[in-house]
Amino acid sequence: MHCHFYILFSRCKNRYYIGATCDELKERVRRHNSNHKKGFTGTVNDWELVYSEDFKSKEEAFSREREVKKWKSRKKIETLISST
Repeated sequence: MHCHFYILFSRCKNRYYIGATCDELKERVRRHNSNHKKGFTGTVNDWELVYSEDFKSKEEAFSREREVKKWKSRKKIETLISST
């Protein structure tokens, strides 16, 4: 199984979204941008993929998601994004 840890950015919200998925990344971003009006990403449709990492297992990808979410630091997230 091929899974991903990813970070999206919305210019409207000026916020990052951190997630993990085993779906194709392009499709996952499309769903975040669909007009679903629920949850954190549902209120705007300008989310763009700014960073991703690939993992061989769901556990690894979701573990990385939890690790980065625990940072609670925009500066650390932006440093990670700019490191690529």
